[in-house]
Amino acid sequence: MKLMSFAHDGRSSHGLVSGEHVIDLAAASKRFGRSMRELLALDAARGLTEAACRGLPRIPIAAVNFEPVVPDLCKILCVGINYASHLKETGRELPLFPMIFTRFADSQAAHGSALIRPAVSTKLDFEGELAVIIGRRAHRVKAAEALSYVAGYSCYNDGSIRDWQKHTLQFTPGKNFPNTGGFGPWLVTTDEIPDPSALHLTTRLNGKVMQDTGTSDMIFNVPQLIEYCSAFTVLSPGDVIVSGTTGGVGAFREPPVWMKPGDVVEIEISSIGILRNTIADESD
Repeated sequence: MKLMSFAHDGRSSHGLVSGEHVIDLAAASKRFGRSMRELLALDAARGLTEAACRGLPRIPIAAVNFEPVVPDLCKILCVGINYASHLKETGRELPLFPMIFTRFADSQAAHGSALIRPAVSTKLDFEGELAVIIGRRAHRVKAAEALSYVAGYSCYNDGSIRDWQKHTLQFTPGKNFPNTGGFGPWLVTTDEIPDPSALHLTTRLNGKVMQDTGTSDMIFNVPQLIEYCSAFTVLSPGDVIVSGTTGGVGAFREPPVWMKPGDVVEIEISSIGILRNTIADESD
C-alpha cells in the first residue's frame, strides 16, 4: 500500500494511491484524520483497503502537487556515517553508537519540487537515504520488536550544505536550510517491505549513477536505530528516522561534485519508487 501527502485545489490532504489516482482520505477526516500524521496517530492506516474508502473522491495523481510524505511531523532524526562504504570514503573510525543529528520540518521538499541552493553557498550535496516512518508511539523499544513500530518507508535526499555543515562538529546548520531535504514520493507500508535491509538504493544526478548499494551495507540497521533513538526520546506516529547515506557523495569525489541550478537528482529505492527533484537557486 502506498500513502501520500498532496495539495489540490488550494488545500493540503493525504491519500491512498490507487493506480494513477489518489483517494482523498481527508474527505473522511473523522475516520482518517486531516493529515498523514493524524492518519498514523489514529492507527487508521493499518489494514486500510480501497474498499474501506468507497465513496471518497479519487483525484488523478497528475492533477495534484506532492507534499513531503509527512509535512507536519514532530521529529526528523538523521543518522550520519551509517554505511560502510561512506565510512571508508570519509576516513573515519567505526562508530560505537549511531551519529544522530536533527532536521526541521521546514527544511523538507516534496517529490517533484525544487531543492534550493542557498545564496550563502554553492556546496549543495546529495545524500540518498532510506526514510523510516514511525507508526506508533515508541519508547525504549528493543531491536527485536522495533519493526512492529514502523508504518512504512520512503526515499529521502538529505541535501547538505557542506561548508556550513563543517563550521563546527555539529551538523545542524548544514542540514537545515529551507527546502534542501527531499522526502517522497510516498510511504510504502511494511507489509510490502518486510525486511528494510534487503533493499537497493541508487542516486542519479542528471542521469549518471552517483550512489549504488544495498541497505545491507548499513553499520546500524533499522531495528538498532529505532532501539537507540527511542532510548533517548519518545518517537511519535509520523516521526522519521533518516537512516544514513552510502558512499559516492559529491564532497568526496575528485574533483568534488556540487548540485547546481538546472540539475535533476533522483533517489531510487527498490520496492518504493523514485524521488525526483530539480535544483534551483534561492530567489530572495
